[in-house]
Amino acid sequence: MDTKLDLMVMTVHPDDAELGAGGTIAKYVASGKKVGIIDLTKGELGTRGTEVTRAQEAKAAAKILGVAIRENLGLRDGFFVNEEASQRIIIQSIRKYKPEIVITNALDDRHPDHGRASKLVNDSIFLAGLRRIETYDSGELQEAFRPRLQLQLIQDKYIKPDVILDITEFWDIKEQSILAYKTQFNSSSTEDGPQTYISDPSFMESTRGRAHEFGRNIQVKYAEAFTSRKLLGVKDLFDLI
Repeated sequence: MDTKLDLMVMTVHPDDAELGAGGTIAKYVASGKKVGIIDLTKGELGTRGTEVTRAQEAKAAAKILGVAIRENLGLRDGFFVNEEASQRIIIQSIRKYKPEIVITNALDDRHPDHGRASKLVNDSIFLAGLRRIETYDSGELQEAFRPRLQLQLIQDKYIKPDVILDITEFWDIKEQSILAYKTQFNSSSTEDGPQTYISDPSFMESTRGRAHEFGRNIQVKYAEAFTSRKLLGVKDLFDLI
């Protein structure tokens, strides 16, 4: 079975992918690209819901987005570290799926897991390209592989973007995928835990507002924005908006 992905969104918590790149995922799925989501942790330290409900919600969101695969690497929420054991787990995933593009967490954010995950994924992507680092999948030695592009989400903190993508046609799918996390977002119920910053209905309003803000910069209704650790180039200036 061909496991190669065109786009991999590799983020630390289930729901990070939807919040930061749900429109991008839906856009490329609709265009025929093979897209996958890899969650680094199960989000087990979340204030609301449980590890079980979060897994169910992640599965529902993946179905809405239409991704080819969604996997969880099972690192420790809140306590994962950027060291060899964690890096090897990520290297195995990168080499297995050979994505052309990887999108990961924000370079810096109020949630410490986000910036830490971004650095972990960045380092692991580099190491995945070194052939003398041996990893195995189902007992078979994996080939060295390094994606050609890595981008980062813009999450809670406002960070100046390097690239902005029009997702206007896919906003509704993005919103539906976020709201699949019923214990986490847009809920006034206390059955799943105390109210949080993201469970308040105003959070979804701010999410929509940010998409409007990014969109205004390129004269579209909704957009998602990303940063890049390297300079980006184009073959044709007329491809730019």
